[in-house]
Amino acid sequence: MSIQSTIEAAASTLPPSLSRIATAIREHPSIVIDMTINELAEECRTSVASVVRFCRAIGFSGYAALRMALATELGKEAAQFSARGAFGSEISDEDTLQEAVSKLAALELLAIEETVAQLDFGVLEAAITAIDGADRILLYGIGASQFVAEDLAHKLLRVGRNAHVLADPHEAVAATVLQTAPTVAIGFSHSGATIETVRFLETARRNGAATIAVTSAKDSPLARAADHALFTEVRESSFRAGAMVSRIAQLALVDCLFVGVAKRRFAETVDALRRTREAMQELRD
Repeated sequence: MSIQSTIEAAASTLPPSLSRIATAIREHPSIVIDMTINELAEECRTSVASVVRFCRAIGFSGYAALRMALATELGKEAAQFSARGAFGSEISDEDTLQEAVSKLAALELLAIEETVAQLDFGVLEAAITAIDGADRILLYGIGASQFVAEDLAHKLLRVGRNAHVLADPHEAVAATVLQTAPTVAIGFSHSGATIETVRFLETARRNGAATIAVTSAKDSPLARAADHALFTEVRESSFRAGAMVSRIAQLALVDCLFVGVAKRRFAETVDALRRTREAMQELRD
């Protein structure tokens, strides 16, 4: 897991003094290289002791260790993306449209690469087994996460799986209580703290469903409510409300789940995709 992704995932759980440091580094990672520990503390309106606590909170012994590791990480990324002018972890007001798009593409590529690189294939395999063995698949997310839930449901329906996206929080909880067949519940939340999604998984688990979480936050209520937690590695742009990069990473995990489920019944999947494609082709004629 990259340092910048670690900071992104931890930011929402940190106390205010440490959260300000996380925000400053998320927006301008090179600030750690350019500033001394005293200068960073002053920039973030906090103390040197808080900077040290921040370093330890994200897994480093101190500022020097963070500085060296982040310099190495930024150097590798600069070499990876500078050839096409795409390096940069933040979109600024001074960027041209081309520069902004290139930076966004770099962040999205990194999100997919880092998510797959840290993927626990044992957990992925267990999640696939749960989906493959379920007679009913319930999916729930809010906002951008709902779009990801709909994407997986669409893919599963295309190969004959009984998948339902639940749009209302009350409906979601009710569906988990009234289980008449082996059920798997999948909750999507980048922060892992969306109350409605957490309640959905908690209720599903209490009522005997297998539960799967797709989130970026390892120590989160959603991850704790899941039998199988799959994690994305994400560095969002300044336009975080749009959930651009996090959505791309979630979609990558969705595709991993779908491919795994599809491979379990390969011939059946290929036939189902052919038949549904032919049926939809008739609508285009």
